Amino acid sequence: LHAAGGRLGLPLVAAGDVHMHVRGRRALQDTMTAIRHHVTVAEAGHLLFPNGERHLRSRRALSAIYPGDLLAETVRIAARCRFDLRKDLRYQYPHELVPAGHDASSWLRHLVEEGARWRWAEGPSPRARELIEKELALVAELGYESYFLTVHDIVRFARSRGILCQGRGSAANSVICYTLGVTEIDPALMGMLFERFISRERNEPPDIDIDFEHERREEVLQYVFERYGRERAALTAVAPQYRGRGAVRDVGRALGLPPDMVAELATTVGQWSGQAPLPDHLRERGFDPDSPVLRRLVALTAELVGMPRHLSQHPGGFVISERPLSTLVPVENAAMDGRTVIQWDKDDLDELGLMKVDCLALGMLTAVRKTLELLRDTGRRDLTLATIPIEDKPTYDMISRADTIGVFQIESRAQMAMLPRMQPETFYDLVIQVAIVRPGPIQGDMVHPYLRRRRGEEPVDYPSAALQAVLERTLGVPLFQEQVMQIAIVAAGYSGGQADQLRRSMAAWKRRGGLEPHREKLTQGMLERGYTREYAERIFEQIKGFGDYGFPESHAASFALLAYASSWLKCHEPAAFACGLINSWPMGFYSPDQILQDARRHGLRVLPVDVRHSAWDCSLESLT
Repeated sequence: LHAAGGRLGLPLVAAGDVHMHVRGRRALQDTMTAIRHHVTVAEAGHLLFPNGERHLRSRRALSAIYPGDLLAETVRIAARCRFDLRKDLRYQYPHELVPAGHDASSWLRHLVEEGARWRWAEGPSPRARELIEKELALVAELGYESYFLTVHDIVRFARSRGILCQGRGSAANSVICYTLGVTEIDPALMGMLFERFISRERNEPPDIDIDFEHERREEVLQYVFERYGRERAALTAVAPQYRGRGAVRDVGRALGLPPDMVAELATTVGQWSGQAPLPDHLRERGFDPDSPVLRRLVALTAELVGMPRHLSQHPGGFVISERPLSTLVPVENAAMDGRTVIQWDKDDLDELGLMKVDCLALGMLTAVRKTLELLRDTGRRDLTLATIPIEDKPTYDMISRADTIGVFQIESRAQMAMLPRMQPETFYDLVIQVAIVRPGPIQGDMVHPYLRRRRGEEPVDYPSAALQAVLERTLGVPLFQEQVMQIAIVAAGYSGGQADQLRRSMAAWKRRGGLEPHREKLTQGMLERGYTREYAERIFEQIKGFGDYGFPESHAASFALLAYASSWLKCHEPAAFACGLINSWPMGFYSPDQILQDARRHGLRVLPVDVRHSAWDCSLESLT
């Protein structure tokens, strides 16, 4: 190599081909190699490294291996590496959505004003107008106009093709999204927190999720690829991390354990556990945790948990750029034809300020669209999602009986068990119903206090008039992420951006920690404003509960719209709704046979397949 370098005028550099930080990880390295090649460690042979020397070394150890000039070259190379992801990557939004005579800011305002006239025939209320001006000013300050124009263009295309779609998540906090037709929730009426969506301190692009019919979402994806070209548009990736159960399975197979034993070992770890099997759990299942093979399995599993397992494709997160994406991030073809994928995890996009629009698939939108088409084609009714009658008492009576097989979100056994106790009577009751059967409120001990207060078994009290405005709709019990953020703002003096950082810490504290600094800041802020230490500590424990999947109010509101619409259709048009569900399968909790059984229990007549009359899809038949 020295001779070749001399002939070619290329200096040599020391390179250790490092694959592990210490020699003690050799066993894990061999295990991961066996997992990658779908063989056992015993069968891996030459796929494994012949020794454990590919690890990091101290400079003293390196000086005993490499000549000094090779080590000096590594320092010279390092000195030339000045690249900074945040400073050197220049992301730009696509430009082609702005017509001649406008800039991005003026065109967005034009579309918002146009949408305001569509949403409010008599003009927006003073509160809505105030929110519009506040949001447009902040969007202009942060330079996010093109983001909203991009989302509006995608939604406009879907609706021009008759594809049902609905924005959800934090987008429901924005009046701009409401006027652009991205979401159906009016934040001026719901009183949601705009800082959950965009904040000056956060200084990151907003993140809008849009659900499309699951059978037609590919049309939307291909529209984006065709409009911007595959060199400028790509789907983002995700890097799933090992949890306990998956690590046990992969390590067990790599060690050559029988499949039935591997399956039984996996049951010793919870589905979402982040740790290796515990000795007591192994003994309960009849295993000896002190046997050599199980000691090796437990040790390797503990090392593997939390490591990236593979690179996967995000269900629908799009990155769109003004310049070719290959100038920003590595790009590859997806396994599916006509798709391109970037190689960065979706969370990295937020850190670097790259725009991401989530174009997701939702089966219930397909079922609702097919149901409405069936009603229209048979002359029974001509309805849209927007014209389904609201606050219908028979619909709420049906929901309160837990007669919800096949409807959206409130169809699971856990939801059906809660419905008779909740007795929803209004749309906002449904918003709470969607959110309350979640690990977050359950872990934070919020469910039973809310139910007792709702039934009048416990008085509703508020620690202050300021917090009454935040918690009045949920009877003094914080059930939503936005309420936790508002408590931090009102009771602890947080800014909007700091409250959003609290939300992020809530979501990630079990993986990375980061909540403890908020404990002190929250407690101190609440004590300074006259709240008791006991109340501050109780709020913090509830915040920790939200780390176990607390639900945003904006998300629950968007889902409640579909929950109500599907329930109304089941209540008033059960035959058409059953057809819509079966014709949209696979989706939801229930199989076509279960849907048919439920239809028969409701007195519907189900005819058998007839080769002379039956179509591919289920249809409605006249009894005359």
